[in-house]
Amino acid sequence: MEERLLGSEAKDDSNLKGRIWAESKKLWRIALPAMLARVSQYGMFVVTQGFIGHIGEVQLAAYALIQIIAVRFANGILLGMSSATETLCGQAFGAKQYHMMGIYLQRSWIINIATGTVLLPIFIFAGDIFKLLGEESDIASEAGYISLWFIPILYFFIFCLTIQKYLQAQLKNIIVGWLSAVAFVIHVLLSWIFVNVLNFGIPGAMSAMIIASWFIVIGEFVYIFGGWCPNTWNGFSLAAFVDLLPVLKLSISSGVMLCLELWYNAILVLVAGYMKNATSEISAFSICLNIISWEFMLCFGFLAGSSVRISNELGKGDAKTAKFSVKVAISTTASIGMFFFIMCLVFSHGIAKIFTSSEVVIASVSSLSVLLAFSVFLNGIQAVLSGVAVGAGRQTVVAYVNICCYYFIGIPVGIILAYVANMKVKGIWIGMLLGVVTQVLVLGYITYKTDWDQQVNEASARLNKWLLKPSDESIFKVNCEQDLQ
Repeated sequence: MEERLLGSEAKDDSNLKGRIWAESKKLWRIALPAMLARVSQYGMFVVTQGFIGHIGEVQLAAYALIQIIAVRFANGILLGMSSATETLCGQAFGAKQYHMMGIYLQRSWIINIATGTVLLPIFIFAGDIFKLLGEESDIASEAGYISLWFIPILYFFIFCLTIQKYLQAQLKNIIVGWLSAVAFVIHVLLSWIFVNVLNFGIPGAMSAMIIASWFIVIGEFVYIFGGWCPNTWNGFSLAAFVDLLPVLKLSISSGVMLCLELWYNAILVLVAGYMKNATSEISAFSICLNIISWEFMLCFGFLAGSSVRISNELGKGDAKTAKFSVKVAISTTASIGMFFFIMCLVFSHGIAKIFTSSEVVIASVSSLSVLLAFSVFLNGIQAVLSGVAVGAGRQTVVAYVNICCYYFIGIPVGIILAYVANMKVKGIWIGMLLGVVTQVLVLGYITYKTDWDQQVNEASARLNKWLLKPSDESIFKVNCEQDLQ
């Protein structure tokens, strides 16, 4: 009898290991290309900061302001609104409604192009905006000049982000990873030529970024229009203009969710700008945030992976597998987060030298190493929990959590510690970290208490409500005969 029980337990253990291995392979199939894409794309911003940082300290602070505040502001909106594409395409792929995925992509283009155009004045008048906010005049003026170079990057976000969501939902985002990796190499080479060899300064550094970024978008267009997505792309269609309002509502809730998260750091950088010796304080803080953000690009792969896995399984109607996917993703990212935790403690001084030659800034970055380590550890868990919300279409819930944790806890505590307790940048960072810890705990509890059977029903209702059958869709086709094939 005992031998039979032991044999049963061994079989259960083997089955569990098999399930974990199978789920891990599915997760990494999505996460790894997403990591490669995000690390490469964000790496271009970091490389540009490195080249500009060696031009001058004022230029570094100006670039930090425009990147972390204006670019993060716009990217947060567009990235968040693109996550609606992630939800809809992921669930449609799971439900085998393949023909709807191209329609959802086109709807997201319409909505995001309009949104990007609305955001355009922020980049045109960035210098004046920073001066009104009380930033130092020389930093604000230089930031206003750099911001104009970011306008082509604004429209790059619109297409790159939505196409990436569309492709990863159907497990084809490896092409985005390779395009991004090649673009990163092109960017480094062009930056060296334009800045170091030809001495073009800021115009050279920004031109290199623009060329490399649009290389990715053009490659994605060639992949989609060239016939590599035959089931999900049937050409441009007037059906994209149908049901825009409900998609817009989901996009807005998605945008708010991620914006509140990305703006959180931006507001804290803005607060740091009011301190004495603002140039070195902003530079040190921005370097640490760039390290966090670059590591978050790895974690972003798990956000994408968990989102696609959850949305696919909910679309299929498999609540049990969706729940299991959450457990595997959280365990994986926690292990990776611990590795980066140790790396930040060991190499904090050397990392700062990559971005600046100023000993004052390097010392300031080193003093933040412990807080930096805890931040990078939490990134992975935070990313997975956000990805679960996106996959289930629960962005609105996360938006409320972000408001409470970040803006009612993190920022007020950071300001009090920085200015009242005179802890300066370290106080701001402690407040920021407290907000993140609170967010992770709340989202963890919400995820733990989730009724996944109910989420399956909600996903099914959403997809059926917006479904256009191929025969119905043909009414709206611009090129009917071709698309009906």
